Amino acid sequence: MNPDAHKIWLAPRWALAVLLAALGMLGPFSIDTYLPAFAGIAQSLDATPVQMQQTLSAYLFGFAFMNLFHGALADSFGRRPVVLTGVAVFTLASAGCALAGSIGALVFFRALQGLSAGAGIVVSRAVIRDMFPPAEAQRVMAQVTIYFGIAPAVAPIIGGFLFVHADWHSIFWFLTGVGVLLWLANFRVLPETLHSTHRQPFNARNLLRGYWQLGANPRFLLLALASGVPFNGLFLYVLSAPAFLGEHLRLAPTSFFWFFVLNIGGIMAGAWLSGRLAGKIEPRRQIRHGFVIMAAMSVVNVAANLAFPAHVSWALLPIAVFSFGWALMVPVVTLMVLDLFPERRGLASSLQAVIGSLANGVVAGVVAPLVMHSTVALALGSMLMMTVGLVAWLVLNRRWPAAVAAVAASH
Repeated sequence: MNPDAHKIWLAPRWALAVLLAALGMLGPFSIDTYLPAFAGIAQSLDATPVQMQQTLSAYLFGFAFMNLFHGALADSFGRRPVVLTGVAVFTLASAGCALAGSIGALVFFRALQGLSAGAGIVVSRAVIRDMFPPAEAQRVMAQVTIYFGIAPAVAPIIGGFLFVHADWHSIFWFLTGVGVLLWLANFRVLPETLHSTHRQPFNARNLLRGYWQLGANPRFLLLALASGVPFNGLFLYVLSAPAFLGEHLRLAPTSFFWFFVLNIGGIMAGAWLSGRLAGKIEPRRQIRHGFVIMAAMSVVNVAANLAFPAHVSWALLPIAVFSFGWALMVPVVTLMVLDLFPERRGLASSLQAVIGSLANGVVAGVVAPLVMHSTVALALGSMLMMTVGLVAWLVLNRRWPAAVAAVAASH
């Protein structure tokens, strides 16, 4: 934690949480806002479905690749310059997407968006731990999760509205405007939270040493899996929303918002409770409660889809409760990841984001196309994502109970 934290941010805690959440929302907004316009973009640019998929894959691979470096840069040069540079490049890339006249140009600028968008989510996590002691950091992380959870649900609604009432170009002009406003807000109010004594030298040897220190540490990898992969149990349904809601549940596009409202509500309620429990119960208990809820809802979801034809009267509820369980546990696990190596929080946040974004890429490019044809397959795919995180957490607790207890005790 920065020893001068109490001097460099004098505004209310929630204001910093809103600013950091907005940074974290750039990633999911860039993915989900343009999904409703896929068909329209393909028709306008005379692109095939495979080429349109490349606009998503290019973004996800760019996002995953550059996340390897955002945190290391932030540990060496400071949080503020990395944020401002990342948002500036994202803004220019969004304008490039809006002006793209061919599918090749759109793929290029989507890759540039991916390379820059990760700076927000990576650095915002490190800023939280720079500024707050453990219990307070959990409350702020929970607030950020509340706002962050809104993005994947609201973004397709905004994108669909803009596409219907304007055209697909307006979606990327909207993202350009978001980038401009976010850059100005951070330029004006975001302080430099990395203390001068905590800066890491920026050279290849130190960078490789940091990657090896974290990447070869099984506790870090298991915590990163436990925090990053279960989100895909929900993200799978978001990516499959047109098929799940329109084809299987036979909802009109104007009724899709119920799915998003329920999941936003679940995430907000879970994150709110996570913040309320900070410092009141043992962090490991809170994580266990989150996984129990997600596991129970996964079993209920699979069983219900096997036993009954999918119907809107019940099919949305297990997913919303699953979202509640995820939001209850993820702020705690994320802080445990950052506190394994306090001197390299930026790098830890980077590698954590890489694992999550790689999981997102696999779900978007492989899992979703394979399972979206069936509600049973969707439920099983969601359970699989949750199970990866659950197994990682159980193995961690079984093999290194003392180490997990020590990190948890620091909270």
